[in-house]
Amino acid sequence: MSYPETINLPFNAEIIKSRFTQIKPSGAAEAGHGHLVLLQGETLVLEGEGLFRGELPISLAADGAPLLFGTWDGDPVRVYTLPKSQALPAGLHAVHWNALPDDLATLYGLARQILYWEKLSRHCSRCGSSDMERIFPTWGKRCSGCGHEHYPHIHPCVIVLVKRGDEFLLVRKPEWAAGRFSLVAGFVDFGESLEECVVREVQEETGLTVGDIRYIGSQNWPFPSQLMAGFVASYKSGDLKIDGDELEEGGWFSRDRMPDSLPPNRSIARFIIDRFALGAGA
Repeated sequence: MSYPETINLPFNAEIIKSRFTQIKPSGAAEAGHGHLVLLQGETLVLEGEGLFRGELPISLAADGAPLLFGTWDGDPVRVYTLPKSQALPAGLHAVHWNALPDDLATLYGLARQILYWEKLSRHCSRCGSSDMERIFPTWGKRCSGCGHEHYPHIHPCVIVLVKRGDEFLLVRKPEWAAGRFSLVAGFVDFGESLEECVVREVQEETGLTVGDIRYIGSQNWPFPSQLMAGFVASYKSGDLKIDGDELEEGGWFSRDRMPDSLPPNRSIARFIIDRFALGAGA
């Protein structure tokens, strides 16, 4: 599957804007029961081909109530997480996000990010208090102990295709599946612009110097809460020297010499490779 622009990639809100409207906590009485987004690790629990509808089965209710976070096709939609070991009632089945259609994968990702924030914000990171109250109408929370306000943490990252003539740089991490290569990527550091982060990450991980840095687009990546900013850069100088810490291998590839495996086709990494290394933008 190909996507016209990065905004059309799964996990970006554009994918579900015709079906989903986000509702932030307001303190008002919640609407009646509608859809349930049941998360179980990296899977979404479905009823048939779609979301479960109705009240949470008693056999699944173990820790609190489902959290309202929007409407789906006009009806309320709530999220609830289940233990990975939880047996599912007849009629329900879990589907890994990779096997979901783009709209359900995107809804899964949004729900996953919200639950991650809910878990992360149970205690105040300043004083350690567990007495946290919501700041309506936002996802923010205020510590009743010290008064410090906390808001969702979105972590900016860069991901970059380095080109040298007809060749392009791909790297692999040791924890990836055998033979899989992708692009250099990393978190933005203190005091950095996105472009400065590109230069530093490439130099630190591969020993290369790059220039002519061009922004391509971005993708929300809810694993757990990154914003991936994609770039293409040109090789300037240096010999390839893999750092051996974050990466275990890297090399120059071309259309005629490719690795065994590339990133998932619904990732911004694959979008950039397909468009700017192998496709019309190359």
